Order: sequence, then structure tokens, then C-alpha cells
Amino acid sequence: MKLQSLVLAAATALTMTTAFAVPAGTWSVAAGAHYVDPKSDNGSVLNDTYSVDIDGDVRPTISGEYFIANNVGVELLAAIPFHHDFTLNAKDGSAPLTGKTQHLPPTLSLQYHFDGYNMPMNVKPFVGVGVNYTTFFKERISTGGDLDLDDSVGVAGHIGLDIPFAPTESFRIDARYMDIKTDATLDGVDIGEIDISPWVYGVAFVKQF
Repeated sequence: MKLQSLVLAAATALTMTTAFAVPAGTWSVAAGAHYVDPKSDNGSVLNDTYSVDIDGDVRPTISGEYFIANNVGVELLAAIPFHHDFTLNAKDGSAPLTGKTQHLPPTLSLQYHFDGYNMPMNVKPFVGVGVNYTTFFKERISTGGDLDLDDSVGVAGHIGLDIPFAPTESFRIDARYMDIKTDATLDGVDIGEIDISPWVYGVAFVKQF
């Protein structure tokens, strides 16, 4: 009888977990904003004579996620172009150079949502890992030269928390790490690698379908 009771309890728990999990075939859309916060040391260029400092930026974002299995989704993040000002600080103390660029960082991630685990306040954490592709455009530098930043491909990590306020609607807070490095050329000459590799912090409204 005890064994039968344990088997029945386990089966009931599994059934309950499955019932409350995000089922395969579900779609979700998240609309919000993210802040790109580049790492503090962005490398050096021009034969190590200038250190690079890149500022952050915030822009509206949107993502779509399709659940290929219970609680397992594939997400694509998109945004309008992020704008970054940068400074090249001369190590010999001479006047710095300044510039700006725009970039788009679409990111594809495989994610697991901890839904159906009876979390406090029914919050739903999730984790993900994937790949980021960043393309740069409208590069400018104060010398007036032709600056070009190569596209970047790197790994991306994702953690977040969905806070439900309706059966199919949630408020999301999340953070991503993106490995973004780009080779820079000035007037056709390679001047070095710039390492942006930011943390990206965001909030969003999430709707499931």
C-alpha cells in the first residue's frame, strides 16, 4: 500500500508539473527596453597608443519565443539600432579622439523556463544560451577618416525572471551577456580589436499565445 501510495503521489506530482508547464507549441512575445552596458576595458588601437572607452545606450527591444518542448523555447531578440559614442584616449597624454557608431545585435537563444515548480509568488525564472550576431554601421571618427568596424559573432548567455499578473501576461526583468569583439580599420588599415562584450539589462511586457 505504501508503494502504491508513493507511485500515485509521484504520478500526481508529474501530472501537476506538466499541467502548469509552458506547453510545447506556445508562442510568446516580449516588448520592452534594454540597456547595453559595455565592459570597462574596451581594448587599445593604433599600435597600443590609444585606449578605447565606449559608452552605453538604451533602446526599445522585442523578442519572440517558440516552445519546442514543455518549458523549452527558442527565442530571437531584435531591437532598433543602438547608438554608442566612443573615446580613444592617447596614452601619451595628447588630445583624445572621439567617434560614434550604431549597431544591431540580434540574438538567438535556447532557453529553459522553470515553470510549474511552485516558486514563491508564482515567479518563473529562466536561463538560456545562444549566439549573438552584431553588425555595425554609420561609424564616425573625429579625424574624418574612413572608420570601419567588422561584424561580430559570439556566444550569449541569458537569465531572467517572469512575474505573472494574468494567466498569459507577465512582467519580465532579465540580463544578458554578449561576447562582442570587432576588428577596426581606419582608411583601410587595421588598427586593432575593440572588445565591447556588454551586459545587457532589460525589462519587458510578455504575452503568451
